[in-house]
Amino acid sequence: MSAKHPAPAAEAVKPSNFLRAIIERDLEAGTYAQRPFAGSPGDAAHHAAGQPDPAQVRLRFPPEPNGYLHVGHAKSICLNFGLARDYGGVCHLRFDDTNPEKEEQEYVDAISEMVAWLGWDWNAHGVSHQFYASDYFDFMYQAAETLIQRGLAYVDEQTPEEMRANRGDFTTPGVDSPFRSRTPEENLARFREMRDGQHADGAMVLRAKIDMASPNINMRDPAIYRIRRATHHNTGDKWCIYPMYTFAHPIEDALERITHSICTLEFEDQRPFYDWLLENLADAGLLARPLPKQYEFGRLNLSYVITSKRKLKQLVDEKHVAGWDDPRMPTLAGMRRRGYTPAAIRKVADDSGASKTNVWLDYSVLDIALRADLEAKAPRAMAVIDPLKLKLTNFADVFGAAEHREPCSAPAHPHLPELGQRQFSLGPELWIEREDFMETPVKGYFRLFPGNKVRLKYGYVIECTGCEKNEAGEITAVTAQILPDTKSGTPGADSVKVKGVITWVGVHEAVACEMRLFDRLFTEAQPDAGGRDFLTVLNPNSKKVLRSYLEPSLAHAKPDDKFQFERHGYFVADRLDHSAALPVINRITTLKDGWAK
Repeated sequence: MSAKHPAPAAEAVKPSNFLRAIIERDLEAGTYAQRPFAGSPGDAAHHAAGQPDPAQVRLRFPPEPNGYLHVGHAKSICLNFGLARDYGGVCHLRFDDTNPEKEEQEYVDAISEMVAWLGWDWNAHGVSHQFYASDYFDFMYQAAETLIQRGLAYVDEQTPEEMRANRGDFTTPGVDSPFRSRTPEENLARFREMRDGQHADGAMVLRAKIDMASPNINMRDPAIYRIRRATHHNTGDKWCIYPMYTFAHPIEDALERITHSICTLEFEDQRPFYDWLLENLADAGLLARPLPKQYEFGRLNLSYVITSKRKLKQLVDEKHVAGWDDPRMPTLAGMRRRGYTPAAIRKVADDSGASKTNVWLDYSVLDIALRADLEAKAPRAMAVIDPLKLKLTNFADVFGAAEHREPCSAPAHPHLPELGQRQFSLGPELWIEREDFMETPVKGYFRLFPGNKVRLKYGYVIECTGCEKNEAGEITAVTAQILPDTKSGTPGADSVKVKGVITWVGVHEAVACEMRLFDRLFTEAQPDAGGRDFLTVLNPNSKKVLRSYLEPSLAHAKPDDKFQFERHGYFVADRLDHSAALPVINRITTLKDGWAK
C-alpha cells in the first residue's frame, strides 16, 4: 500500500454477510487454491505458464469512465477492496471502457484519484492492478470469432426496430432472425467485413446464438458486437467495432483471474449469459478454469441526492452547479471539496452492509458519520458568519486606553491538549452574529437586548445598552458596556450570573473571508421519484455566500484544513479557491441536523 493513501485498518471483527459467507465457503473448499496466475491478465495459455496465485481471492472495482464517481460507488469500492483486504486477496481497478462515445481520459484520472482518496490501493505483490477493458479488445475479437466458428454467434442484419419487435416480451417468445441460420463461414466473412469498416454504423450486429424462447429475455440472442465509428481514448481509431458491455465484462474478469465478480442487483438477470459465455470460451480452450462467478448485492442510495450519471451531467452542462466537484454534488470529488472525510464515507458504506436488497439511507446518516469523525480531531475556532458590529463603549475606561488589546485564549481542542492554545484579543469593537441581538426579544431569548447581560465567550460579561441605526431604520451596531473583573478564568468570572454566551471576533484582528454555506441540493428526499423532473425540486437555498470573519488563529489555514466553528458546525478551507489573500471557507455540516422533522 502506498504511504500517501494507506488502506484503512481492518477491524478486529467484521459483521458477516452473504458475500463473506460465499468467500469463506470457497476458501474452505479450496475452490480457487493453487490456480496459476502469470502476473498479468491473459488467456488460458498465458496463465498456464504462471505460478500459484499469491492472492487467495481476486475482486475488482470496474467503473465505466463516462463520469465522476458518486457516493453510491463508494459502497462498491469499499465492499470490493475491503473484502480483498480481509481475505488475503487483491482488488483490481479496471476501467470498463468499451463505449468510446461517452468515455474520456478526464474521467479515468478522476476515478483513480477518488479511489485513492478513499484510502484504497490497487498495488500488491509489487504489481499495479490497474487495467483497461480496451487492452483486451484483440482477445475479445478472437473470442467472438471463436463463437462464430463454433456455431454460437451470427451476424444479424435486421434493423434495430425489427430486432426489438422479434425479441418478444415476458409473455411472448422471440422470433428467430432470418439471418440466424447462416453458416459459420458466412458469419465469419460478414463479421470481418464489419471489422474492416465495410458497413455503416448500425447496419448489423453480432449476436450470440442461444435461445429466442428463453424466459430470460437477456438470453434471447443478445448483441455482443456493434459497428461504431468513434475515436477511443485508449485505442484511438484502431477499431470501428466495439464489444457490448455484457460480452466484455465476463471476459475481462476471466482474463484477470477474478474469483468473485461482485456487482449490483440490476445485473442479476445477466448472470446466466455471464456463465454461458465463460463456459463456452473455456470449453474452446481460450479461458482458464476455475472461472469467475458473479454475485449481486443491493445498491446504497442516499436521500436528497440523485446518482444517475446522465442527470448529474445535466446539472453540470446546464450550469445548475459549478462543475462535477461542486460541493453540493454527490460525486466523491464534490464531497471531498465540501469537506466530507474518507473515514466518514467509508463508515456509511461499511455500516450499510451487503444484502440482496437496495438500501435507502437518510442523508443525515452521512452527516452523523462526519461529525463523529471530526469531533475528535477538528481544531476549534470562533467565526462570525453573519456579522454585526458590537461597540464596547466603556472599553477605554476599563482598560485605560482605547488602543489596549486584552489577551484571551482557548484550547485548540478541548480533548487534545497537545494542540495547544489559540490566542486572540478583545478590543473596543467586535464582530458578533446578527442573530445575537434583538431590540425587542421574544420569550426565551437570552442573548443581547437592551438591559440584558451575556458573556463574551472566553472574555468578559457585558451588558447591552442599545443599538445604532441608519436612516432606513436598519440596525448597524449594538452598544454594550464591559463589566469589570468578570473575565473568564479569573476569580471574579462567576460574580455575575448570565444565561447567554455569545461568540465574537475582534474587529482589529478579524480575518475576513468568503463564507459559502452549502445545504442539500434538492428539497425532496427522492428528487426524481415517479418520473418527476428533478430540476423542479432544486433547493434555491443550497448555496449562500457571505462576507464573514474568522479569529486570527485561522490566518494561516491551508486548503482542505477542517475546523469546528463553535456553535456553528464543521467547516473546511476550500481546496481550490482558498488563499491567504482571500480565504474561502465551506460549511460541511451544522452541529445538528437542521432537516430533522
